[in-house]
Amino acid sequence: MTRTQLFGVIVGLVIVAALTTLRASDPPLLRLARDLTFDEYQRLAPRSFENVPVRVVDIDEASLSEFGQWPWPRDRIAALVDRLSELGAAVIAFDILFSEPDRLSPRSVMRDVAGVDPDLLGLLPDNDEIFARSIADRPVVLGFGLSNAGDYRPPVKAGFAFTGESPFDAPPRLTAATPLRSQLETSAAGLGHISLNPGSRSAVVRAVPLLLSDGGQLYPNLAIEALRVAQGVSTYVIAGAPDIPDTITLIKVGAFVVPVTATGELWLYVSPDRAERYVSAGQVLAPAGASSETRAAIEGSIVFVGTSAAGLQDIRTTALGHNVPGVSLHAQTVEQVLSGRFLSRPDWADGLEILAIAVAGILLVLLTTFVSPAVALGCGLMITALALVASWSAFLYGGLLLDPLAPILAGSITHFAATAYRFLVIDRERRVVRRAFGQYLSPSLLYRIEHTQDALRLGGDDRELTIMFVDVRNFTEMSERLTPGEVVRFLNTLLDALSRHVIANEGTLDKFIGDSIMAFWNAPVDVADHTGKAVRAALAMRETLARLNESDAFGFGSKQTVAIGVGIHTGVACVGNMGAEMHFNYSAVGDAVNVAARIEAACKDVGFDILISDTAAKAAGRCALLEAGSLGLKGKSTRTQVFAVVGDERVAASPEFSELQHLHEQLIGSLRLRFRPRREIVNAAKLKASALCGGLSDFYRRITRRAEHFAGEQMAVENEGRSAE
Repeated sequence: MTRTQLFGVIVGLVIVAALTTLRASDPPLLRLARDLTFDEYQRLAPRSFENVPVRVVDIDEASLSEFGQWPWPRDRIAALVDRLSELGAAVIAFDILFSEPDRLSPRSVMRDVAGVDPDLLGLLPDNDEIFARSIADRPVVLGFGLSNAGDYRPPVKAGFAFTGESPFDAPPRLTAATPLRSQLETSAAGLGHISLNPGSRSAVVRAVPLLLSDGGQLYPNLAIEALRVAQGVSTYVIAGAPDIPDTITLIKVGAFVVPVTATGELWLYVSPDRAERYVSAGQVLAPAGASSETRAAIEGSIVFVGTSAAGLQDIRTTALGHNVPGVSLHAQTVEQVLSGRFLSRPDWADGLEILAIAVAGILLVLLTTFVSPAVALGCGLMITALALVASWSAFLYGGLLLDPLAPILAGSITHFAATAYRFLVIDRERRVVRRAFGQYLSPSLLYRIEHTQDALRLGGDDRELTIMFVDVRNFTEMSERLTPGEVVRFLNTLLDALSRHVIANEGTLDKFIGDSIMAFWNAPVDVADHTGKAVRAALAMRETLARLNESDAFGFGSKQTVAIGVGIHTGVACVGNMGAEMHFNYSAVGDAVNVAARIEAACKDVGFDILISDTAAKAAGRCALLEAGSLGLKGKSTRTQVFAVVGDERVAASPEFSELQHLHEQLIGSLRLRFRPRREIVNAAKLKASALCGGLSDFYRRITRRAEHFAGEQMAVENEGRSAE
């Protein structure tokens, strides 16, 4: 890992930590985005309407047109209760506030008339008393609202049993309520608050608080109070989380268990508004009596009485984006409980989403820094798809609300930041490397040097290299017959074709010197089997040159063919960036480089196109090699043994080469003893050689004239012995 990469990882992790902390703090904007995501889920798969025994008796426009404007006198509300009771309603719950005296009551009207006898007032009917008598001993639940003034608390008609820690500080706070008429409050079987989203700034009702608390007493919602009265039970069971105070996990109402949030809210799983849910109040109060369809809808049902009439300001917005009467949301709350179809956001959801942001962010930072932005983008898209599929599946099949948006958004920001850093800093350094080495290295080596620290440091290192020199034979004579433009075209064609094999075998092109190529292996990064790869590159050059000559790629016709000499040596050289700080070349210098150049020059004398030193021969693996003698190279005090490269491992394993090698050893044995080899052995070697490699013919024609190259070592030993004497 380079320092730049390390700094990039640190910057990326800081961004991930910041995003994780931001999600943990859960700012309003993230909450809104999460809510909108869950709204979209409900729009894609809303709760289907089920014909459970829950109905809304709607004081709609038709009812007001027939029975007069709102508010109705409470003797008419009493008549509505009487009629619903006759039709068999299990519970009648009013989403209407009865906090003020009925101003349409005869007693109230006459009280404002001057000169009326007070005794006479006592004989006049009072609509509140009529309404109170109507609801007495009947399953009627009245609603109360919240107030910002006073300290009134409504009486609680039910008891509460608790499991776990105290839940009194968990629900939303009730500071004061709007007082009900005392006779109505006393006569009602149940009282429940009608607030749907107290304290929420959003107009969308997504969750309904089933309980409110003043710190010492709990107050039920209208919906669950109606459900309690319908079952005839007297107590709610509130379950809290073990060892976690101020937390509610579920509410048990009779036979029904309702999962809730930690604050006692029920996530609304909304179904589209349906006409089957409503019964017009005018149909219930019809003078001729209710129809059979109305009786069937009301009988045995939990009935909520409310209004959808325009101007009465009881219209709410659901997660589906629909505007519906507020009373229908109370009804839908009970529908959810009866059908058992709930939505829930588990306690571990926040932790899972925070963990997902951290893990995905770290993964994207590492992939972007060490692999590539494209791979990181692919993984990011996979993470996005996985998050969406997992979140949608959890909602569809388990009713779980898991937010995919926060991890996706955090991952996108992390990937963008890490990619920008890589492009501006890390890849800038690698682009410099590519400009310096792109024409001289294979893609695999280039990738490795890009990821090597201090790749372009000025200076050199001593390391074992395999060095190759390639030279065109008789180039001076050739260039005399060609125009300068033809010489350039010839060199471009030849050098391009030959240098490709250096790159393909993970070599480094050092330089072009006129008609020559210098290349080396095992730098700037380690290359396994570097000598073997250099030899294979040379053999590939031989084959390529043969094809170029056969196809007349140089335009010389059949009169002239192009030949090359290749010298290879393995030894220690100094390799690195050499030159000035602002302008340098990556090259190798040293005795090993000189030896390789001298071996290439010796190809002319030996009569063969590819020669390698003995050190290269030992490291070349199982290639087909023939001893070519010991050469006295210029500038070297000792002779250098060289070998002719006949072919690769496949050739070395062939029976033909084994036979040639046997004949060759006999020849070398005779030459080493300073005997002239028998003619039949030379002819047999030439015959075998022509079948394996055409270039060996000239090699064997010259071999008898090069006896000193094979006896040279023995002569050197004898000379040293005489000097000692």
